[in-house]
Amino acid sequence: MAGTQPLLQLHQDLIKTVAKTGFSFCTSAAMQAWLLAQSDDALSDWSDFAKSWDEMPLDEYMADGGRYRRRRYAVLSAPSKHGEILLEPHQPHYQSLNYNTLNGGVARNFEPIHTKAIQSHSMQSVLKFCQKVFSELMPNTPWHIECHQFRIEANEKTLGKPTPEGIHRDGVEFVLVMMIKRQNISSGTTTMHDLEHKTLDSFTLTEPLDVAIVNDRRCMHGVTPIVPIDPTQRAYRDVLVVTFKKPQP
Repeated sequence: MAGTQPLLQLHQDLIKTVAKTGFSFCTSAAMQAWLLAQSDDALSDWSDFAKSWDEMPLDEYMADGGRYRRRRYAVLSAPSKHGEILLEPHQPHYQSLNYNTLNGGVARNFEPIHTKAIQSHSMQSVLKFCQKVFSELMPNTPWHIECHQFRIEANEKTLGKPTPEGIHRDGVEFVLVMMIKRQNISSGTTTMHDLEHKTLDSFTLTEPLDVAIVNDRRCMHGVTPIVPIDPTQRAYRDVLVVTFKKPQP
């Protein structure tokens, strides 16, 4: 894909698709091409960045009692399309029950994403990609940005549920979900839906840097549970979720 179209056209097609349908799937090859065109160093520390998903703490706020999700979290901000992206003081993550019927309604205090991971070329490149795309879709908007590292684990006794709350919205303007690594799993298919829960499309993020982009005002999304391919080996799904939202007045 990246080799057959100019990068500018790839970018414009992505914007048009999200504007028209409310969501888009972007392949790893296209993402790599775009990011590396912005900077030769964009993905130079990808290996270390991906390793930052290892040894994350368990999510202790799972109302279903699940012990299958690990995560870290960070809050950032940007004043505009071209403004500097700044790391904000660490703070709780909150979603209302309107958007998260399972775990919403409480302030959840997750461990922060390591500073080295936030400052990495890989993370900064992804954040700038989001800033550019989302600012073109919603111009002249200051941004409240949240980053979530998720590891969903599965074994022969436990399904790993990437979206335990089911088909949902996040209560933001835009969402990017980026595949970091799939290890010994099947399924984990992303499903897209309109606001009446009608299925619009489905696709599976399989390669590192495969991306789903969602206009959260227009679409709902979910991910099917993951299961181990070989139950005797570790099985997990690592993703980065980045959300962009208008700051609260």
